[in-house]
Amino acid sequence: MSGDHMKTDTYKRQRVQRLGRYIALILVPGVIIWIGLCIYLTERLESLDQALADTRKQLEAMAGILAEQKVRLEELERFGGELEEEVQRLRQEQAAAADPDEEEEEEEPVEPEPEAGRKVYLTFDDGPSSNTEKILDILDQYDVKATFFVVGKEGDKAEERLKQIVERGHTLAMHSYSHKYSEIYESVDNFAEDFAKLQDYLYEVTGVKCRVYRFPGGSSNTVSDLDMHDFADYLAEQKVRFFDWNVSSGDGGSQLLPVELLTENVVGGVREKSRAVVLMHDSASKSTTVEALPDIIEQILAMEDTVILPITGATEPVQHIH
Repeated sequence: MSGDHMKTDTYKRQRVQRLGRYIALILVPGVIIWIGLCIYLTERLESLDQALADTRKQLEAMAGILAEQKVRLEELERFGGELEEEVQRLRQEQAAAADPDEEEEEEEPVEPEPEAGRKVYLTFDDGPSSNTEKILDILDQYDVKATFFVVGKEGDKAEERLKQIVERGHTLAMHSYSHKYSEIYESVDNFAEDFAKLQDYLYEVTGVKCRVYRFPGGSSNTVSDLDMHDFADYLAEQKVRFFDWNVSSGDGGSQLLPVELLTENVVGGVREKSRAVVLMHDSASKSTTVEALPDIIEQILAMEDTVILPITGATEPVQHIH
């Protein structure tokens, strides 16, 4: 083989070797990078799979918590409904306890009053007093029932007299607790507070829930700066009726009237009415009222077709305002 041919072969081999080295330099790093990338991606996928698994567990845990919360919420709603029903029941029981006679009063029929051409209602304001027992004895003597519009007098003697009014079959009615015009007529709230105090006191002492009221000074008094209809409306809300009068004995003033004048005032006024509500006073200072009472009763009973009655649920009110 010639020398030129050998040089050519050597050159070719060297060239192939260099090309191989070049290819190795190019391919090996690429393969290493590719392998590294594959390893990284594999690890990353494993990490993502683990994260997804953890997330799935967290979601499942949250779903369990939400389910528990839903059950608790349903239980709370059910408990809330039961609690509301219990509150309503307790309120009804409290209302019944505060007004124990209301249902019985509504259920019990009102006995009609006896028929008569003239009906007379003897009423006594401002008691009880030291004269109460004397008045009661006189009424018993003639078998006559009356109506006592009492005020808030306390103490053993007053309580015993209140009980006697009820036990002897008369109508116990209200005339304000304090009888202080400036206080009770200052506002409806003041009036309501005074009213409730008297009604509760009388119920505590006698067991009677009074449903009849007479305004101090009457519903036509000129002392109140407020419209008396406001107070009348309040009484109506309490299912209480108020009564004024259309015959007066005249014993309401400070002057002590003679027995004859008191009798004339009452008997004369009654003769002119087919329905007479007579105003008298049960007060320690009204001695002549007690003295006049027997003659007043006798003259009224002597009138033709006339009866003396207590105020009841069947009595038609006499009212100065409408």
